[in-house]
Amino acid sequence: MSTTRFAPSPTGYLHLGHAYAALFAARQGGGRFLLRLEDIDTVRCREEFAEAILEDLGWLGLRWDGEVRRQSTHFGEYRAVLDELRERRLIYPCFCTRAEITASVAAPHGPEDAIYQGAIYQGAIYPGTCRGLDPGLAAARIAAGEAHAWRLDMGRALAAIGRELSYEEWNVGRVRCDPAGFGDVVLARKDVPASYHLCVTHDDALQGVDLVTRGEDLRAATAVHRVLQELMGWKAPRYGFHRLILGADGRRLAKRDASQNLRQLRAAGMTAAEVLRLVQV
Repeated sequence: MSTTRFAPSPTGYLHLGHAYAALFAARQGGGRFLLRLEDIDTVRCREEFAEAILEDLGWLGLRWDGEVRRQSTHFGEYRAVLDELRERRLIYPCFCTRAEITASVAAPHGPEDAIYQGAIYQGAIYPGTCRGLDPGLAAARIAAGEAHAWRLDMGRALAAIGRELSYEEWNVGRVRCDPAGFGDVVLARKDVPASYHLCVTHDDALQGVDLVTRGEDLRAATAVHRVLQELMGWKAPRYGFHRLILGADGRRLAKRDASQNLRQLRAAGMTAAEVLRLVQV
């Protein structure tokens, strides 16, 4: 018996890929199933999408345990984690823009399957430009209101951990991972005070999630999460990776694919049972 969760971001309507992910998580755990809204992006996340998520999941017949956790109401908890990491000199302020990072000749390139989650953007890994900034100068720039992010010093973090990292993959066994390949990931920005990496690992530990199910597109990011778990003393869950639902063009579905979102399918007369057969969970 495991505790699993489904944690969508309310930046659009749920599509068939979300239906598959939610049903996969609910059916694999065999125990508690939690619902969490990852709404830390206060610009793109909208209440109408949050309400639609609850409605669509209910239409599919899904029921979850306990209250829905909304990350936007817990920024203080994430700030406390950042404060601890800052005190341990494991994060530093970065003033580089994404354009500057991708334009950097010195920027190496990460694995092709890695998605942008604060370290890799369009293939470019952050080269550590601000890692050695004078603390006084950095503080003055922050005080002046200059846009900045807080990055994890990956080298210092791995040195503090002092051993090779791995995770337990459900029905597979131990899998070694190499978080160094991600570079210094972003854990917070001035406009978004906590990153996906930080929030997801914090909340999984807090809520007792012991089986994290996620799409293959997030497999690589698991290495970064193992670093944060080790640094903060959070118990690492097992991980299970599922296939992605692809569109007619062979690419994974996105929220912009309106023809595949659940509300459109329902409006067109499709039943919940037909959706379940379509995604073949």
